[in-house]
Amino acid sequence: MSSQTGTDPAAAPSSGSAMELRFAKDTSLTEVMQLRVQSLQRSGQKRQDGERLLLPHEAVYRLDFSNQKLTFVHWSVSLIGHGRVTITGISQLWTPDLTHLMTRQLLEPVGTFWRNAGDPEDTPLKCLEADIQEFGERIAELAKVRKVMYFLLAFKEGAEADKVSISMEFNQA
Repeated sequence: MSSQTGTDPAAAPSSGSAMELRFAKDTSLTEVMQLRVQSLQRSGQKRQDGERLLLPHEAVYRLDFSNQKLTFVHWSVSLIGHGRVTITGISQLWTPDLTHLMTRQLLEPVGTFWRNAGDPEDTPLKCLEADIQEFGERIAELAKVRKVMYFLLAFKEGAEADKVSISMEFNQA
């Protein structure tokens, strides 16, 4: 079941055409972060102070911005079954090929979408509307200075990556 949340498309400024961007898993970056965790575990070392390690139920995703003058319209999230998906943005200070991810580089608010285990399959996904609206607007703002943005997606309470689809719609200036 799909859920569309965010600014009412009818109320959004229509100065340009709509553009949908789908979150894509960055397999190689997820693997690099998983290898960092394994390396620390094997050597018995601890993470750096403030370092954010990838958890087993997380993966790195990305959005690529072909246009950098965007206005957020809405989220489109579909989840087969039940579970919780949390999307955490990573600030532009992170250079994944050069530095470890630090907690100070994680953006707030996060976007969380969920369906409870007892809910029927056709129940719309739940979310914190104000948070995901602010998060969407913040992503559009960051797109002005970036061509790519990275995210941590956490799949919990029964959600699985292959049962989730997430995209965002923007108006192009």
